[in-house]
Amino acid sequence: MLRWFRVVAVAEACSWAGLLVGMFFKYVVATGELGVKIFGPIHGALFVLYAAGVILSAREAGWSRGAVVLGLACAVPPFTSVWFERRMAARTPAGRLA
Repeated sequence: MLRWFRVVAVAEACSWAGLLVGMFFKYVVATGELGVKIFGPIHGALFVLYAAGVILSAREAGWSRGAVVLGLACAVPPFTSVWFERRMAARTPAGRLA
């Protein structure tokens, strides 16, 4: 589960980057909405998967409630999902990384 969570955390961060680029082109350069139309739904789905991954990984690895709250909060600022995943992977015993 934690390996799956790692993949989802990185994918969520990449989709955030794509959405930010799309928003730049939509609102700053004013060249259209294509980037937002593409990355918006992708990021939305990965956001939900990341949140589910936090909860499921916490149950499997025995994370504290505070860690779960932090993990869910890390879904909002760009790229913090990767920071949180790496932090929790470093704190999780190797036997639970399967």
